[in-house]
This record gives sequence, C-alpha cells and structure tokens, in this order.
Amino acid sequence: MPAVNLENIHIVLQRPRYPENIGSAARAMCNMGIRHLSVVSPKNYDLARVNKLATHESADIVANIAVYAELPEALKSFHFVVGTTARLGKQRQVLQSPEKLAQELAALSQNNRVAVLFGPEDRGLSNEDLRLCHALVNIPTAGFSSLNLAQAVMVICYALHSAGLEEKTAFAPKLANRQQLDGMYDQLQDILVRISYLNSENPDYFMNNLRRFFTRMRLRAREVSIIRGICRQINWYAGKCYEDGFKSGRDQADENR
Repeated sequence: MPAVNLENIHIVLQRPRYPENIGSAARAMCNMGIRHLSVVSPKNYDLARVNKLATHESADIVANIAVYAELPEALKSFHFVVGTTARLGKQRQVLQSPEKLAQELAALSQNNRVAVLFGPEDRGLSNEDLRLCHALVNIPTAGFSSLNLAQAVMVICYALHSAGLEEKTAFAPKLANRQQLDGMYDQLQDILVRISYLNSENPDYFMNNLRRFFTRMRLRAREVSIIRGICRQINWYAGKCYEDGFKSGRDQADENR
C-alpha cells in the first residue's frame, strides 16, 4: 500500500482541558512527521504551558496551531473525519483499529484532507461530535481503556507514520468535504420534514440512519451536488402542486357562484 500522505493529515483536539496535553500532543506529532494541529474551544489556553511540554523541535507546530470556537467550523474543509473513542456501543460502531485506519487512509490521504479527532480528556467525544465523523477508531487496551490524550495521539500518529509502501497506488477519489456534507444533510432534513416523511418533532433518529447510509457511500462533491439538486426540484414541484391545487380550487369556487 502507499505511504500515508502526512501533509494531508490534521490532528484536531476537541475541548482539551489542559494546555500541557496540547504541548505533549504536538511533541508526539512532531516525532511522527505530522505537522498540522487544530484545537477547538480549549480550556485555560496558555501558550507558555503548551510550549513547556512541546519541546523546541515542535515549536513550529505550536506556533501554527489553528484555534476554533466550534467543531463544525474546524472540520468544514476536511474530506474525511476520523473520530477516536474508547467507549463502544450501538451508536459507536468501531470498524477500525489504528493499523486498519492507516491502511485505509494510505490511499484516501493522497487527494483528500483528513482530520483525526480526539475528545476531551475527561469524557471523550460526544454522540453529537461523532455525527461529524466518517469513521471511528479504537485503540485496543488490556482492560483499562483510559489513555492520556498525548498517548492516544502518539499511537494513532505512529500507525499513520508506519503505513507501508507498495508500487501500485489504490485509486481514491476526492470526497466531499464536511461543509458540503452538512449542507446536504440540512437540506435533506428540511425537505423530508416539509413533505411529512420525517416527524418534525424528532427528525434526528431517521437522519442518523441516513447519515450512516451516505457515509458508507463516501460521497464526492459532484454527488452531493446531485442530491441537493434533487431536493431543490422536490421543493419546487411540491410548491407548484400546492399553487396549482389552490388555483384550481379557487376557479372551481368561482364557477359555483
């Protein structure tokens, strides 16, 4: 398999609680050749404390950290988002180990920007965070599954760094980015509620099924555009039918007078 294109790999820390963990994560990334780090709504963000554990070699990573207030904004430009989780369950269907993740990203990372998302130290990623992910990865442990944030970053970065090489590169299309997908999901939900296919009081349950369905399909930007075009046509046609029906009823009432 081809080597992972580390230039297209970005580590994203969601609401990290301790600046020192950000610095340690930057140090781990530097060791494995990954240079792009984003943090979302960090608590007690203090660059002096970050740099204390980052060491001199990773100072450029710290200097270029992108800081965001909200997770959707941080992820909107990425074509593929991987969420890390220690908890397993119905809503957290983990399909990959770090090694299998590296194998998949080896091809995808050639033409796509990839974010690897880590949650807060105390509780990890929420179900809402996981809805923004295309895939999940779990680091197997011997019973006790609580890893320090920097340790988890190191394990994943090592797996990505160690992905092997082969002469023939598997084809990997350029996927739709997070912003394009979220716009499509919002439009789908709106039109499905308006035509009474979804319950407006609780649309999330069925929309989660749709999200999983489309995630398996790995949509490209053109395909997202097609789906949104279908939604626009449904919206236009439903409005036209309503107007035609209203006009027909009005004309019939005029004839009956």
